[in-house]
Amino acid sequence: MIESLTAAQREANAGANGGVPTAEFAGRVPYDTYVHATTLHSLQRTLSGDPGEMSFLMVSQIMELYFGLTRFELDGARTLIRDGDAWGALAPLRRATLDLEGLNAAWKALSWMTPADFNTFRDLLGEGSGFQSAAYRELEFLLGLKTESLIRPFRRSESYPRLVKALEEPSLWDETQRMLEEHDTDWVEVYRVDGPDNHLRMLGEALTGVSVAFGEWRHQHLMAVRRTMGAKPGSGGSAGIAWLEKSMARVVFPELWEARTYM
Repeated sequence: MIESLTAAQREANAGANGGVPTAEFAGRVPYDTYVHATTLHSLQRTLSGDPGEMSFLMVSQIMELYFGLTRFELDGARTLIRDGDAWGALAPLRRATLDLEGLNAAWKALSWMTPADFNTFRDLLGEGSGFQSAAYRELEFLLGLKTESLIRPFRRSESYPRLVKALEEPSLWDETQRMLEEHDTDWVEVYRVDGPDNHLRMLGEALTGVSVAFGEWRHQHLMAVRRTMGAKPGSGGSAGIAWLEKSMARVVFPELWEARTYM
């Protein structure tokens, strides 16, 4: 367990050390206690001797962490919107957009991979597929992209109760639409008024940022699949590219985008 320090204690430690970092600890290194870095670095268990598999595995794990972080921020934004606090929701929505930008950047680490590279270890994945990511599916549901059949693969998983809850409860977009109804307005009217007091307009732009960044992730996913396996069937039983193209047709926050035609 980490013992908290005050500013005065940190100042005293720096003085006692002569400005050099502390090198002796009674137990585990505090950084590792907090971050669990040793545990994180023990989770890269590849199935082959191919060096490219390490990139594939680690990038997948990094994306899982970003799914969780983005979901955390959007869930906080949803709570604030549910409470009628459009202004308060701006900060977590903007953080979520930055999280999604970090998620998108992770694709660069796989941009070197060709079909020949992927085929070196792909068979070892069996039926394993990103389609089976519970964290991603929960993120989609939170954004309002709900399809009940997509939770079927998780029925025997510990993630199933969370997914059912995410499917049944109001999404971030549901709560946003409810807020507009309470203000007796819609997005076209909201955008007619500019200025620092129009928090709903700011909310619309923050949500737009989330939608754009999430759409970019989906596009990059499509391109990564196209780059590494072309139009081959997916590992999880899908049609691969065709499945992804179909799923991308479902837009995040559709009414917000449709309203722009009439602004």
